[in-house]
Amino acid sequence: MKTIKYFFITVALFVQSVFSIQAQSTEGTEFWVTFGKNFDLNNPNSPPFALQIRIIGGNQQTSGTIYFTNLNTYIDFDIEPFGIYNHYLNTAQAYAVYNTVTGISNFSVHIIASKPVTVYAFNGMPGGSITYDATNVMPVEALGTEYYQISYMPANGVNIEGDAYAVVATQNNTQIYHNGIPIPEGVLYTGQVYYRKSSKTDMTGNLITSNKPVAFFAVNHAAPIPFGNTSGTSHLFQQLAPVNTWGTTFFVPVTITEKNIVRIVASQNNTDISQTGGTIRYGVPGAQTNLTNLQAGEFVELDIHIDNNGCHIQANKPVGICSYLTAPSYSITGSAPAQCWVPAIEQKITFVKLAPFLVNPPTPKKHYALIVTSTDTKDNTMVSIGGGAPSNLSGGIWKDNIASEMSFYNMQLTNETQSYIFTNSKGLIIFGYGYRTAGSGTYYYLAGSAMRDLDAMFYGNDVHFQDFKESPFCESLIHFRAEIDGKGIELDTVKWFINGTEEIAERNKLVWNKTFSIGEYEIKMWVHFENGDTLSKTGTLVRINCNQESAFYANNVHHAALKDTTFCNKTVNFQAEIDGFIPGKDHLKWYIDDGTGYVEEIAAQDQLNWNKQFATGNYEIKMEVVYENGNTVSLTGTLKMNVLWIKIKNVRY
Repeated sequence: MKTIKYFFITVALFVQSVFSIQAQSTEGTEFWVTFGKNFDLNNPNSPPFALQIRIIGGNQQTSGTIYFTNLNTYIDFDIEPFGIYNHYLNTAQAYAVYNTVTGISNFSVHIIASKPVTVYAFNGMPGGSITYDATNVMPVEALGTEYYQISYMPANGVNIEGDAYAVVATQNNTQIYHNGIPIPEGVLYTGQVYYRKSSKTDMTGNLITSNKPVAFFAVNHAAPIPFGNTSGTSHLFQQLAPVNTWGTTFFVPVTITEKNIVRIVASQNNTDISQTGGTIRYGVPGAQTNLTNLQAGEFVELDIHIDNNGCHIQANKPVGICSYLTAPSYSITGSAPAQCWVPAIEQKITFVKLAPFLVNPPTPKKHYALIVTSTDTKDNTMVSIGGGAPSNLSGGIWKDNIASEMSFYNMQLTNETQSYIFTNSKGLIIFGYGYRTAGSGTYYYLAGSAMRDLDAMFYGNDVHFQDFKESPFCESLIHFRAEIDGKGIELDTVKWFINGTEEIAERNKLVWNKTFSIGEYEIKMWVHFENGDTLSKTGTLVRINCNQESAFYANNVHHAALKDTTFCNKTVNFQAEIDGFIPGKDHLKWYIDDGTGYVEEIAAQDQLNWNKQFATGNYEIKMEVVYENGNTVSLTGTLKMNVLWIKIKNVRY
């Protein structure tokens, strides 16, 4: 194993971005990625020359390295605020990351950034066959030790090798197991890759586990989707999420191509699934044709159509879901599919960054963001292009799914050189996709979501434990609730700790309450499962003093937490949340004091959501509300602005 060396530019001010302080998510500072073999009919043994790594920065200067393990070489990168860094792999780099033979190699890329970034990878074949796909790359904090392959039946043709997956080790002495059997090649060391391909069979449902966290990629050589379609095939490329992040409630949107395929894989025996908006597909090799009593690794396949406004899926035990972008008609010549991971609704997050992939030649002609959020707060969704002022979505229409109370929106990304930052204080999930023509030369990927632990978790006042520190509590009474996904709990196997001291009275309780004074507390839940396994989950609870009936937020930061926050983006979005407020003339007013006294923002009168640009300095922001009964409330916060750097915490989720 080669020695890995990294060199970084030291950043004098160690600060955190407003976009980085969030739940465990698809954003991070350290990533591993590898690539699988793409299908080129004319050049079956050559790697494609359209491999790409795309990094999107936050709202501050970011530096880092891209390290090629097999070459023992690295590339430095710098990203301006809201900027994009593209690296197109040259021939040597492509060969150094391109897996073709079952076994262990050093075909990995290690990415480290000084500040949280979002990373994507693109595998394109612009030669004899136009086949694309792309994936988000998950940070090491989101990786796990248990995965199921989710892929598709590969094409049965000349020079097509079959389904495949690739596993990247993040630590030395990593043992990989395929369906419980250790791989014969031995252990992996940091940066090594285990690649396994099938003999033209679909490995969906195969269980891949490890003794240490790994990155897992589904890399099907060439698949025609749906099964039986002989008019076109494409490489599939998607990093899959570990089982501990799988959920039980999902909403699957539909791309602009109108019709998609969905696969649902069970992680536990006796899994029952219900769905609204999809149609079970029959005649798919290996797929079940019923939604009840699925065993671990079994899967079912659905058709979903835009006319049904997406598909609502629920299960009694955690499941994994992938959606496949296809042509509007499955029989279209050259229908090249793409695969995308679909997170559970519990994985909504307040912002997502993405940018269209640029591939030449030939460049996909259309790029889209597919936005998913709650129907009742869909109009709160905003987009900022290249760090500009947030604005409402445009170019598409909301499609509302009644069963799930979720909505989705297909928005074309017309600016190919700028990042798009989508925000919604109530949470959203974003997918990205593109195509050369309808159904040809496609890519589809999860652009951004949370990556919360959902196997064994706890909530405080319905806030996930991994979001505690970023979601300060106004309430003094906190209601704790544990959710442990049915693995079985014996007596004396659930314990709760506050700052290291067990709450004896709460032992074995899944629901309990406690009153907290203002301050910071470490809350830990410890679980002993009936199979002997143990785990603990810890969250940092922050209790602050704030008005519980009314509040305002600046870029998702609560007004009471503004004093601990410094912004670098000169455009600030203000949002008011006022219980029992009925809008009317002169009922809501905003004031700004730049040190010379409060001045009303006339244009913001009676506006619950508005934007303003600020120069460097400190400002007092005041919101005054007059209720219908004549009662009034006045809330203030200190806004600190520095256009160069940012330190921020206490972001709401």
